[in-house]
Amino acid sequence: MTIVGRMRVLIDQAVAGGRRVTGAPDWPTAAAVLLGLFAMVEVVYSAPRGDPGELDAQSPGAGLTLTVALLLALGATLPLALWRTSVVAAAATVTVANLLTLAGDALLTVTAVAAQLIVLYLLGLYRPRRVALPFVLPYAVYAVAPYGGSIDDRHVAVLLLALTVAAVVLGSGRRAHREAVERDASRQAMADSLLEHAARGERARIARELHDVVAHHISMIAVQAETARLATAGMPAEGQKRLLAIGDTARAALTEMRRLLGVLREDAGTETTRKPQPGLEQLNELIDEARDSAAASTRLIVRGNVTSLDPGIELTAYRIVQEALTNARRHAPGAAVDVELDYAGAALRLRVRDNGPGPPGDGSDAGHGLLGMRERAAMVGGALSTGPGTAGGFVVEATLPTPRQDAE
Repeated sequence: MTIVGRMRVLIDQAVAGGRRVTGAPDWPTAAAVLLGLFAMVEVVYSAPRGDPGELDAQSPGAGLTLTVALLLALGATLPLALWRTSVVAAAATVTVANLLTLAGDALLTVTAVAAQLIVLYLLGLYRPRRVALPFVLPYAVYAVAPYGGSIDDRHVAVLLLALTVAAVVLGSGRRAHREAVERDASRQAMADSLLEHAARGERARIARELHDVVAHHISMIAVQAETARLATAGMPAEGQKRLLAIGDTARAALTEMRRLLGVLREDAGTETTRKPQPGLEQLNELIDEARDSAAASTRLIVRGNVTSLDPGIELTAYRIVQEALTNARRHAPGAAVDVELDYAGAALRLRVRDNGPGPPGDGSDAGHGLLGMRERAAMVGGALSTGPGTAGGFVVEATLPTPRQDAE
């Protein structure tokens, strides 16, 4: 492995280790204790062997007595443990201790610099960037006119300024990333909640409409069973008993369905109506209404042999056309619309297309209408697709299975 490769591995390992350390909830407290211990060792180790009361001129605490140097070293590290109570107070204490060390014509210890960088990182992580500015400003002043005036002092001052600024920027960037992730998660949760709410509402509306269709058939079962029992001469008693049971069961089922319908309509906040559910026979009225309201060409094109279909299929087809026309009127006002019905074999193929500008350029959905159409198609075992047309505009295509219903 080359030297560059080894350095890259070491850097990756260091970054991973740093993430594991900073991922712990109380890592600054542990760091404060360890830095405090290392600070005392560093100051005592730097003390001259001849005079314990005063440090050597070349040591990090030159110009300070051993006692003062120890107090400043502890003041620059241990307050880091107060970060949970007040990160601003911890930053202020650490910064003041380090500035007093610099004012005493001494260099900062390694532990003091580490504590300063950690507390500024925490300040950027939990407070706005403007709060950290007063704590970086003294190091900027020191970089411009460092004490001592030597070239080494100036290099150290510039390095301190760069490190403190980097710590604040790193903490602020981490905070911005965390807030962005939280915002995205909140938006996604809200979008999912709205989508689920829309889906439930649409399913409730579908269930209410299908109830009216199914209720009609159950009512016919009850009526026909009662008619057969009364109108058939010479029917055995057992047959009459069975027909009576069929009628009672149908009426009980109808009662339960009406009770369920009342719950659905109460949840949706709608009132019960007695208007028959629409079918394909009412499609001409819907086309005429769309043509008048949009003041644009709207055509109905029918192919194949028109036959009577199951009421649920006709209701689904009608609602899909209704929603597609509404979307065309909303998103492509003035565009011509063609509604095509193709009675082909065991399926009804439905297409609604317009010559408008097509779907939005950002790929956004046109509200919850498409979701409702897909729910309706899936409810009867069909499929629905939407998208831009080959010649422009927007196309809604549905394929619905068509079990035929015999005319009564």
